[in-house]
Amino acid sequence: MAFFAALVSFGNITDYGSNFAFVQHVLRMDTVFPDSAIRYRAMQLPALHHIAYGAIIFLETVIAVLCGVGGVVMLRNLRAPAVRFNRNKHVAMAGLALGFLLWQVGFMSIGGEWFGMWMSSQWNGVGSAFRIFVTFILVMIFVAMPDRDGDG
Repeated sequence: MAFFAALVSFGNITDYGSNFAFVQHVLRMDTVFPDSAIRYRAMQLPALHHIAYGAIIFLETVIAVLCGVGGVVMLRNLRAPAVRFNRNKHVAMAGLALGFLLWQVGFMSIGGEWFGMWMSSQWNGVGSAFRIFVTFILVMIFVAMPDRDGDG
């Protein structure tokens, strides 16, 4: 998950314009159904689009760092007693939880529902966001499972 978040963040930084256009269209709501009653929610100011996109990139970077550091900490404790290994999952869990929140709350709830992204045939990222947040939650469930020592 660290690698994934790092690639997403890197892509958004190095190809800022491509995904910025996505964020801009979602926030402008310029491709939702023309007669939609929720179009009043649109954000037209370009500065707000850059702020939102910057926040997304920042969170993706934090997720990558937390998951990466958490993974290294878990690897360093791989042969430690189970109680110590379990105690050292918190950084990875924080990164996974933040990843889940970004893609579920940020993209699915805010982008998909509040800004009506699901209505757009061109700028609809609901399916991708769903796939990503489900992956985060599944990995989070796996990491959260308590490990036990081999003798019991």
